[in-house]
Amino acid sequence: MVLANPPMQLTSLMLIFVLILLGCDSQSKNKKPGQALVSVNGHEITVLQLNDEIKRAGIRADQYENASQQLLESLIARQLIVEEAIRNKLDRTPDVMQARERAMAQITAQAYLQEVASRVIKPADSEINEYFQKHPHYFSERKQFDLIMVRLISKEIDEELKRLIDNAKSVNDLIGSLDKKNLSYSRNVISRNTSDLPADMVKLLQDKGQDHIIVVNEREQSLLISVNAIRDNPISLKAATPQIERYLINQKYKQATDAEISRLRSLAKIEYLSAKAPSGNAEKPGTQASVLIPESVNNSNVPQEPVSEGPIERGIMGLK
Repeated sequence: MVLANPPMQLTSLMLIFVLILLGCDSQSKNKKPGQALVSVNGHEITVLQLNDEIKRAGIRADQYENASQQLLESLIARQLIVEEAIRNKLDRTPDVMQARERAMAQITAQAYLQEVASRVIKPADSEINEYFQKHPHYFSERKQFDLIMVRLISKEIDEELKRLIDNAKSVNDLIGSLDKKNLSYSRNVISRNTSDLPADMVKLLQDKGQDHIIVVNEREQSLLISVNAIRDNPISLKAATPQIERYLINQKYKQATDAEISRLRSLAKIEYLSAKAPSGNAEKPGTQASVLIPESVNNSNVPQEPVSEGPIERGIMGLK
């Protein structure tokens, strides 16, 4: 047996892997003559399948020949694994059957959402300009913060160290104190601009200015942050237009999706059959079913509030 005693995580991945591939069997009846590249125990691997793998892998033109050979061999190996899994009746296990149902629902829902997305109207130039003018801190008045970050273990910040932090004239002054106490820490410099950070963090950094040390508690570790420099880093309307356009399309798509789900809910008969069913927020804005945003409209560099990326961007809990 090929899949004898695999680790639990690998087993789960393989089960999902099997169900996805099993779904491909139904496509074999629709093959056109000349599409088959390889036959594995009577199961044909086609040009369409190989091209789909190449597309998903993002292969460049100059890599096509080598990559296509490798991907074809990968498809062969994959088919062999699927056949062995079926021989061992893994396709009939409850986990696989449940995963297959979920995957089919996800794929079908995604196809419908792609149809909804295709009807979204591209934002007009006036909409893009309006967003640009209303958010100067993201664009025309954007600032860049060069930050010094010192990371150390939270439990080592005792009352004495807190006093040292409060009284330190600069990060370098504090680092000298850390060295004297033989505390382990890491120090690095990062740059963030006002379109990367939450508004509260931006205001705090601007208000405190250089040399003031801000403490961000991150459970087991804490960050000591100090502004090294603040400088203008504006971006023009022309440069920002592609970003704003993607962001507005994304927003329009979300609105269209929420409206469509609301319409479908109004036409459906929905009964919560268990007292444990969490139905209280079902009709509130922003609490619609979790839906998938098509990749074509989910690629915006314009910040969405709240911003979330890393310890600083997760908020200012524990700041002093």
